[in-house]
Amino acid sequence: MPVAIITGASKGLGRALAEALAARGWDLVLDARNEGVLKETADWVSGHGTGVRALAGDVTDAAHRSALVAEARRLGGCDLVVSNASALGAEPLVRLDGLPLEGLRRALEVNVVAALGLVQEALPLLRAARAGAVVTVSSDAAAEAYETWGGYGASKAALDHLAAVLGEEEPGLRVWAVDPGDMGTDLYAAAVPDDDDPRPEPGSVVPAFLRLLDERPASGRYGAPALLEGRR
Repeated sequence: MPVAIITGASKGLGRALAEALAARGWDLVLDARNEGVLKETADWVSGHGTGVRALAGDVTDAAHRSALVAEARRLGGCDLVVSNASALGAEPLVRLDGLPLEGLRRALEVNVVAALGLVQEALPLLRAARAGAVVTVSSDAAAEAYETWGGYGASKAALDHLAAVLGEEEPGLRVWAVDPGDMGTDLYAAAVPDDDDPRPEPGSVVPAFLRLLDERPASGRYGAPALLEGRR
């Protein structure tokens, strides 16, 4: 069975991806900071009959990243790494003139440094896989200038660039930066708590990620809405 590591997997998009992959027979290594919520997710996802390992921890911790890869190795290898864990930098979001620098550092550490660290740790297994792939979850804020989204957007833009370079350096892998589009998640609620407009459920964009895995297009940046419409 193929094996995936998914960070930020206890809720939202991470959980939806975990459930979809488990339904396809994937074994999973799941990460999140909240141990209780992560266990609930792992118990639910394991109902599909696949191997599920849940490790609570912080992706900025090198020992935790090593443990995630070690669990994947025990399951048989690593075919996919999904960097979904994210930090906003400030909750709720604020303009750059009020953005705490410690918050910006946290966003960069979680969204960029930890994502690269996990890939570095997993690269030997990914290279050995029949169809190794990396997915970094991006954002429209990485490409567009939205007031108050500067710190988070800058971190996602940096992650996009790392993904693009990794795709050039690792031609045997597929490296996809994916903008999932607008979603109703806890992250968005924390970012803009006064915005109560309805948004699509995270599960609604999962078919876009599955299309990438099925068709394995060239490494690059993709938008989930376009993939859902049959475009790239």
